[in-house]
This record gives sequence, C-alpha cells and structure tokens, in this order.
Amino acid sequence: MAARSSDRRAEAVRALTRRLGHDFRDPALLDLALTHASVGEGAERDARGRLFADNQRLEFLGDRVLGLLVADRLMRDYPDADEGEMSSRLHALVDKSACARVAEAVGVGDAMRLSPGEAKQGGRRREGVLGDAMEAILAAAWFDGGIDAARAVFDRTWADELSAPPRKSLTNPKSALQEWALAHAKPLPVYRIVERKGSDHAPTFTVEVSVTGYPPLTAQGRSRQDAEKAAAIGLLQREGVI
Repeated sequence: MAARSSDRRAEAVRALTRRLGHDFRDPALLDLALTHASVGEGAERDARGRLFADNQRLEFLGDRVLGLLVADRLMRDYPDADEGEMSSRLHALVDKSACARVAEAVGVGDAMRLSPGEAKQGGRRREGVLGDAMEAILAAAWFDGGIDAARAVFDRTWADELSAPPRKSLTNPKSALQEWALAHAKPLPVYRIVERKGSDHAPTFTVEVSVTGYPPLTAQGRSRQDAEKAAAIGLLQREGVI
C-alpha cells in the first residue's frame, strides 16, 4: 500500500513538473516546496543527505517573488494604468485564492507530501495548503534557475488568471464586512470558532461569521485570523458585494 502511494505521488510530481514547464536541475527543491509542515517536527534529510524540514521558508520567499513578478507583468501589460488600478489588480493576482486556483489547475495537491492526518482532513484540496505550496514552487524555481526560471513558471501557470477579467479584491475583508453591515443598519458581524483540528504546528480553524438577518457562513484557515478573513470574503461574495 505504501509503495503504491509512493508511486502515485512520484507520477503526480512528474505530471506537475511537465505542467510547470521547468525541469529542475535540483529536484530536491521541488520536493521541498511540496512538503507540508504537517509531515513532522524537526529536520529530515533528502536523497542527498541534506537537511530540510518543510516548505514554509520557501513560501516566505515565494510570496515576495510572486509580488515582484506580478508587479513587473502589470507594468508591462498596463502602461496607462494608475497606481490604484495596478494595486487592485496585483492584490487579486497574489491573494491566496488565486494561488490556490493556480495550484489546483496544475495538480499540486496530488504531488504534495502531507501527513496521513492532514491528507485525511482534505489537505490536498485546502486553499491555504495549495496556495502556500504554489508560492513555494515559485521560490524553488528562483533558486534552481534564477528570476528567468521563476518568471517562466509564473507566465505559464498564471496565464488563465492574467487573462481573466479583473477580480475584486479586498485588503481588509473584515473591515469591508463591518462597513457593509453598518450600511444595512445591522449590528457588527460576530465570529465564532466552530472547530480547531490538526496538530499544534499545523492547525486548521473553522470559523463561522454571522450578520443579523442573514444566514451564517463558515470558512477554514491555518489561523483564526485567516479563517475569519476567509469567512468575511465568503459572506461578501455570497451577498454579491464582491
């Protein structure tokens, strides 16, 4: 059973590599980008005996790499756009939802290394897990082949997001939901933790948000704050505000 699971993941990694359009000179970098924090505490060793743990440090860099690549692309594609329009487009292209959609499209979930518990809890389809891994992949490409490699992966994988009509994006969805509630003469939104599961180093929060007179909505996140933001966005989207 373990061997079959390993074979399936290896094939998923090969398929992902083809979709990324970048043949990693150092495959361990891609493997690291696909390793979720739930795999285990402490360092592990790759096939060459080098120490690594999970993709969190790569995700940290990848977030900045993505921002740079998007800003550069927008400067080229929209020479007449003002700073406000550029900022709005940038936020829509770099937010976790966009990263997760890209990751889903190229098959990141099936290629990830997760703990059995995280996999059972749906980690391969979870927005935060996928979005972080996609950012980590950009960083891995950056380390493997420099900015040109990272840009090639970005141009290929973000093509649909770049060609889609601009999505409305919010830098502070909780404030937006609060303003919407007040504008409708409603009390402030109420957030409630419905569930907390997972290990201490990789928890998942489920939060419910409610506004008087409207059905409540639940969403998940890697922290309480992330879950509350996701719930606020979900409610605003459901009510047609964004």
